[in-house]
Amino acid sequence: MAKLGMGLMRLPLLDENDFTNIDYEQVNQMVDAYMDAGFNHFDTAFVYHEGVGEDAFKKCVVERYPRDSYKIATKLPLFVITEESQLEPIFAQQLQNCGVDYFDYYMLHNVSGFTETAWKNVDLYSFIQKKKEEGYIKHIGISTHGNAEFLEEILFEHPELEFVLLQINYLDWEDENIESRKCLEVARKYDKQVMIMEPYKGGFLADVPEEAEKIMKEYNPDRSVVSWAMRFVANLDDVCVVLTGASTLEQLENNIQEIKDADPLNDDEYKILEEVSEIINSNITVDCTKCRYCVDTCSEDIDIARLFDLYNKHKMLEKDDWTQHGNAYLNYSKLPDVGIASDCIECEVCLEECPQQINIPEVLKDVAKTFETEIYGFEN
Repeated sequence: MAKLGMGLMRLPLLDENDFTNIDYEQVNQMVDAYMDAGFNHFDTAFVYHEGVGEDAFKKCVVERYPRDSYKIATKLPLFVITEESQLEPIFAQQLQNCGVDYFDYYMLHNVSGFTETAWKNVDLYSFIQKKKEEGYIKHIGISTHGNAEFLEEILFEHPELEFVLLQINYLDWEDENIESRKCLEVARKYDKQVMIMEPYKGGFLADVPEEAEKIMKEYNPDRSVVSWAMRFVANLDDVCVVLTGASTLEQLENNIQEIKDADPLNDDEYKILEEVSEIINSNITVDCTKCRYCVDTCSEDIDIARLFDLYNKHKMLEKDDWTQHGNAYLNYSKLPDVGIASDCIECEVCLEECPQQINIPEVLKDVAKTFETEIYGFEN
């Protein structure tokens, strides 16, 4: 069975409108609970929490635990790289940010069509191989949201890679764009270790439509909705780590318990998950996992991930009750220095950053129509 990894992408905040204002006291509690449960794999990145994610790892883990008690994985930010001269300074900064002398796992971040400017024009693979030879990296790999054909090209051309971080969950298993199953099969073909991200698909699989939850509960009333998602990924062959990005201590404790209780699914349960997937797909309006890569690049300061989350929740309501999410949108619009959906200038920079290939400008038009015109009719 795979081990549980603690992802540091969605840490708890003291101010929900400031992703750099991390609740370090709660993160310390989360780290302690995670380590006490016998796990030790932390995953972060240069861009997480608007640039302070790696420093959060240093404060909450490195400064509180001996180096041999944990493993750290982080990623080279391909989003910002245009020339080779950037590599050494960024890598040195990451070592400093994390407070370590070496990384256990180091990845090229989101190798895909969205980052091809970096990996086509700069020899990133030679750089990370060199850092491994120098002792600054123990294992080199990539994270990717590319499809199976793309992944095979990368692994064929770069046999030096030791592992891959893939988006795998039961909803994306047979998705024609994400191809979770096919990507896992490619990784197995090239004998690569596999780490899993988005096992709950940004929270979608922790809060499924009532119709889907009813089917799960009728089959086994003692199992949580989340347990189905965890059991699906934790028992896949050749998977070594399942990353979950908890935002509260309670969520982390639930993840720990779920992976400890993650016995294999039976044939009937796999069939139920196929039915559940159909229900979820028919209810999801925007396939956003709240990674926030688009938010970091928006010139109009639109919190795209937040607005898509409100929009999805509003659309999933079975009754015509818009008050909760409509009010949340209105409250968001009154915050200082934020853009609302209608502020989008359709520059399309966000399209280059979205791993889920969402047509963000077009969806923002629908968000604006729903919340700004149909519900409130207010002006920015």
